[in-house]
Amino acid sequence: MASQKGTSVFLNGKLIGFHGNPRDLVDSVREKRRRGELPFDMSVSYYKDLDEAYINSDEGRSMHPLIVVAKGEPKLTKEHVKLLKRGEIKFSDLTKEGIVEFLDAEEEENAYIASNEKELTKEHTHLEPHPSLMLGAVAAVSPFANHNASPRVVMTVAMIKQALGLYASNFNLRTDTQAHVMHYPQTPIAKTKYHDIIGLNNKAAGQNFIVAVSPFYGYNVNDAVVINKAAIERGLGRTIYYRTYEAEERRYPGGQKDRFGKPAAEIQGYRGEENYKYLDESGIIEPEVVVTGGDVLVGKTSPPRFLEEVGEFGSMLEEKRRENSEAIKRGEGGIVDKVFITEGDGGNRLVKVKTRSTMIPEFGDKFTARHGQKGVVGYIAEPGDLPFTDDGIVPDLLINPHAIPKRMTVGFLLETLGAKVGCMRGTSVDSTPFDIENELDLREELKKYGFKPAGTEVMYDGTTGERIEAEIFIGVTYYQRLKHLVANKIQARARGPVQILTRQPTEGRAREGGMRFGEMERDCLIGHGASMLLRERLLEESDKVIELVCERCGMIAVDDQIRKKKYCPICGDSSITSIEMSYAFKLLLNELKTMCVYPRLKLESKA
Repeated sequence: MASQKGTSVFLNGKLIGFHGNPRDLVDSVREKRRRGELPFDMSVSYYKDLDEAYINSDEGRSMHPLIVVAKGEPKLTKEHVKLLKRGEIKFSDLTKEGIVEFLDAEEEENAYIASNEKELTKEHTHLEPHPSLMLGAVAAVSPFANHNASPRVVMTVAMIKQALGLYASNFNLRTDTQAHVMHYPQTPIAKTKYHDIIGLNNKAAGQNFIVAVSPFYGYNVNDAVVINKAAIERGLGRTIYYRTYEAEERRYPGGQKDRFGKPAAEIQGYRGEENYKYLDESGIIEPEVVVTGGDVLVGKTSPPRFLEEVGEFGSMLEEKRRENSEAIKRGEGGIVDKVFITEGDGGNRLVKVKTRSTMIPEFGDKFTARHGQKGVVGYIAEPGDLPFTDDGIVPDLLINPHAIPKRMTVGFLLETLGAKVGCMRGTSVDSTPFDIENELDLREELKKYGFKPAGTEVMYDGTTGERIEAEIFIGVTYYQRLKHLVANKIQARARGPVQILTRQPTEGRAREGGMRFGEMERDCLIGHGASMLLRERLLEESDKVIELVCERCGMIAVDDQIRKKKYCPICGDSSITSIEMSYAFKLLLNELKTMCVYPRLKLESKA
């Protein structure tokens, strides 16, 4: 191998040989691909600095369609476009004729691509069919994206995925573990061409809000938003949250199986009569019942886990059963929407109970425009307190003016302006990136309808009725409600369970855990010199334990409760002292002993 001369040629990452003229090889493969002699999805590239040629035909590569350019002229002509529109030729025919070709990320390194025809020179090898094709499917949905900073577009993409809308038209028959459905989803007034291509008009995930850019007594400070209470009562941003619980009659080795039914009071783990009050004779809850945390949906008993639990005298006839019902999680609730009784994979009886809750927007719920302008509800204002226009229009939403200049989301302003024109015109406004309606034309059209071309309006203070000195920018913006609902996150408790190993509080809302007091919070208390508060949080309220320590050798001593004797396992009877410490520290000492490390505690008097 080492004696071979020429350029290394790799096929799907595997070295297959060497070639004396790599440029001829690459050009030859490309020509054959364009003539249809090789598959259209085969890519070829040459790295001059490495002197290596790569041919890829494996699966999983993202391919990008581009128009082939020869001597500064695109091969795609107006005739081809007419034929495509009339349906006389297909897009695949353009690929077969070498007019359009698909490139992967590696071959794009060898290409010189123009984003539009005006930029074309004789050096260019390819032309983008449309400049917005540089964006992904989700980013292309963002209106006026080319007027926003790139980090904002990235945020938009992340948040569009979390928007609540109509995720499936058959949601009533589905049993997804969790699902959100918006009551009145709308298609945006300012939308891109990709809305129609992807089919988002049929699965909308947001609503058109009347938005004013104005402060409101500090309630929309930073990124908070103020929402009109009357708009919420009319159904603005309202969603339904579905949750499905599942119970199955499983079979176990030895012929034992689970049984549905209302558990008897003598069964191990009985929850109490109150928790089973909604179950019928078969142990299954009925639809339209209002349930809260702890209520049992499907009563179920299971056989014992171990053989010694079978019966008092080892008899199989009187097996001890245990409680294993499916209940609503703590902190949750709702109305039982549907109950499905069916069969599982193994032919066992399976019950699915679907609950629903109406989620009305409240303080702390998250909303976002399609420009990375996210914020939580800071205040729900009475409509009479909100500013209003000459025409009596009261905004649905107030956002802080500081949110715009700092983030440079000009696209937000253009959408608000464009959608305002769309409302008056009665049609949608094209906001496809790099192919938008002209801003000056929108301003002129706004002028025709009797509005100020800048999108600002004279508004009056709702509380005093006085005219606000500054003109306020107001228009229509498509806002989305995100799945981060405060009702699913809020938690508060005085006491809760602890972990068996460390004796510290459990973690997480689902396990009724404590609030995490991390390193940064600890640093703040150290900086403030609040040592007593630090001690309370990290010791008293966590895993405080009183341990016996030998004063002579510094090892943990033994408290023998049976013989009523305290002694050191190394020194025997010696002076023993009680010491307060964290149980996690005591655990560390035990772990060090298992590694043959001798940890000694040196005691000193507090005085």
